[in-house]
Amino acid sequence: MLSLRIPEIRQVALIAAHCDDLAIGAGGSLLTLCAGRADLTVHALVLGGGGTVREDEERAALADFCAPAQPEVTVLDFPDGRMPAQWLAVKEAMAALRGRIDPDLVFAPHRDDRHQDHRMVAEIVPQVFRDHLVLGYEILKWDGDLTQPSVYQPLSEETARRKAELLAKHYPSQHGKDWYDEDAFLGLARLRGVQQHTRYAEAFHVEKLSLSL
Repeated sequence: MLSLRIPEIRQVALIAAHCDDLAIGAGGSLLTLCAGRADLTVHALVLGGGGTVREDEERAALADFCAPAQPEVTVLDFPDGRMPAQWLAVKEAMAALRGRIDPDLVFAPHRDDRHQDHRMVAEIVPQVFRDHLVLGYEILKWDGDLTQPSVYQPLSEETARRKAELLAKHYPSQHGKDWYDEDAFLGLARLRGVQQHTRYAEAFHVEKLSLSL
């Protein structure tokens, strides 16, 4: 499979509707990208969960997933499941982030996600980050909306298992969900690895990419 390397990533934006979305969708890639990169600048905007135990979980989790980089994390309090009713305010929150940073890479939800909050965020991101590389992560969940991704990040076995361990460690509020376990996370990572000839991988959707041949 053809491999393209993104040159000189110095600044990364992480955008999510809910706490744990980033860790589920891109945790392995964050562990890979941030390893040994204390100089990497990471800005995270999470739109829901602010002021609850979920915010504490998210801050602790992203500190581990992004180490040794020290992420700047903003967690807002938009209501879970009703974010589309707050469309303007959500867009303004993203625009405020864009006004402060010019990232080399953006992690965000993708448009075909069936959760209404994720889907709305995915639709707004390219309106705000218009000339940026956006990797749309996939979130394993009940809705059954996994589609065929177009971009893969190989994960070492150590990284895949570390991701699963951190998901279990940092999000105890989610342990009651029947799909939230190590088998599920490693199972999807194994499937994506099969699709690009490695043991494990994470996969992303890319809407627009400019080549320089």
